[in-house]
Amino acid sequence: MIEVKHLNKSFDGKQVLYDISATFRHGAVNQIIGKSGSGKTVLMKSIIGLFKADSGEVLYDGRNLLDMSKREIKILRREVGMLFQGSALFDSMSVIENVMYPLEMFSDMSKMDIEQRAKFCLERVNLQPQAYHLMPGEISGGMQKRVAIARAIALNPKYLFCDEPNSGLDPVTSLVIDKLIEDITHEFNITTIINTHDMNSIMEIGANIILIDKGYKGWEGSKDGIFLDDNQALNDFVFASELYKKVKLAHQK
Repeated sequence: MIEVKHLNKSFDGKQVLYDISATFRHGAVNQIIGKSGSGKTVLMKSIIGLFKADSGEVLYDGRNLLDMSKREIKILRREVGMLFQGSALFDSMSVIENVMYPLEMFSDMSKMDIEQRAKFCLERVNLQPQAYHLMPGEISGGMQKRVAIARAIALNPKYLFCDEPNSGLDPVTSLVIDKLIEDITHEFNITTIINTHDMNSIMEIGANIILIDKGYKGWEGSKDGIFLDDNQALNDFVFASELYKKVKLAHQK
């Protein structure tokens, strides 16, 4: 579980996050949503530690990130998996080499065990063995996401961060990736946090959703409460399109 308490963040005197408090549940898909420029990316980066908050607390199962020593932060980093928006695979490495990389860098495993762990992770994301020795440029965008997920879980993380995991994917592939992230979260009991504005993803796997609106927490709930809540900030974000306005009207009848 990750808890954020009274988090504030500013850049060059301009405040971006205001007194954010939220709980990201263990073994659940937690989503941070909001319009562009709302502060959701700053919040995620502050939770990870890429940005240092001005004040407040970021608690990883009770351990405050803002009070940690460099050594403690290094230990925490080994418990964190990260799925980047563009997959961020190394072009010069094969698929399996990409997954082996964090194991080689941050574990004391033998070469044989590293390779076996990498193969296990690739099998778990349903990638066929014939793709293991291909280069990232030789596989599809959806397959690249699968490889990136396999790499993110290679060190068996307690916490998984996903930045716009469906970016650049078609709707069908996006649903497959969503389901894969959800299954892995439950299977390995991970605290997963996804930064997204993809409404399909929100409605499919949003177990715990935090809406950031103009730097404030505008709403918190689950996908099941979206159609029932009259929160203005939520409605302005979720029902911006005519399609979802119609869906809400149909849901209310």
